[in-house]
Amino acid sequence: MSKVEIDALTAEFFGAFDNQGGGPADVARIRRLMLPGGVIVKTGPELTVYTVDEFVEPREKLLNEGRLVEFSEWETSERTDIAGDIASRFGAYRKSGILDGEPFVGGGTKTIQFVRTPEGWRIAAFSWYDQP
Repeated sequence: MSKVEIDALTAEFFGAFDNQGGGPADVARIRRLMLPGGVIVKTGPELTVYTVDEFVEPREKLLNEGRLVEFSEWETSERTDIAGDIASRFGAYRKSGILDGEPFVGGGTKTIQFVRTPEGWRIAAFSWYDQP
């Protein structure tokens, strides 16, 4: 059952950024999917470490105020290891959208760490690497 729950949580996580068809992205759901003290890391030349709010707030604006439209990202492969009440997922993803009027596609790798809480599985941390 844990793998099914983690798969569903991961799909909900990726879905939080979707604003295809003109609908609003529900980025705020990240606050529910993550532990309150969760850590988010963007890798690359501009390494950035975010709190949940520092991550969510600018993405809500980007995805819901018209700069980034028809956006979605989805997992293309994954490996999930579960040991008791902890789990780690390493997966590839793709993304596409229209940023400031310019269509784009991309992809990369995300790693997500999960913990089982009394309310169910939650994300403790995630990091991503976008392919250049």
